[in-house]
Amino acid sequence: MQRFSFQELIDHTICITGYDGDEANVVIPAENGGAPITALGDGVFQGHPEITSVVLPDSVTYIGGFVFDGCTGLRGITLPSALTDIFQYAFARSGLEELVLPEGVASLPPFVFKDCKSLRRVVCPPGLRRIHAWAFQGCDPAVDIVHAPDTDVSPDAFAAP
Repeated sequence: MQRFSFQELIDHTICITGYDGDEANVVIPAENGGAPITALGDGVFQGHPEITSVVLPDSVTYIGGFVFDGCTGLRGITLPSALTDIFQYAFARSGLEELVLPEGVASLPPFVFKDCKSLRRVVCPPGLRRIHAWAFQGCDPAVDIVHAPDTDVSPDAFAAP
């Protein structure tokens, strides 16, 4: 069983603020009460190792901090094309192996992939402007980060603060 908690945002869209469930495959609804789901609030799926896949609706533009932190069973996720904002620790300590970022994502914040031991490849969109220091802290330095030549990659992307 999957149960979500919702909060209406100022623009009358919906943020998922909580999750109660134990299923491996999570499907996030596209709307609640007729309003589109546009945000995943901080820590929504944090500490759910049983999650292996998540289906996000195309309307999601924002993934808060710690959303998938500790989701060690999560191997891959398809991010919606509308996504623009990903916050610190969003995928920390998850089981992600590969991630393709959509066109609207402009930067990777510090600690976004902290301690993702299984991470092997991240494909960045051409418009990604910056990969911040510590974005890949605790990851294998051999992670293949595919990015445009003009992306500003911090020399401390894999370093500890």
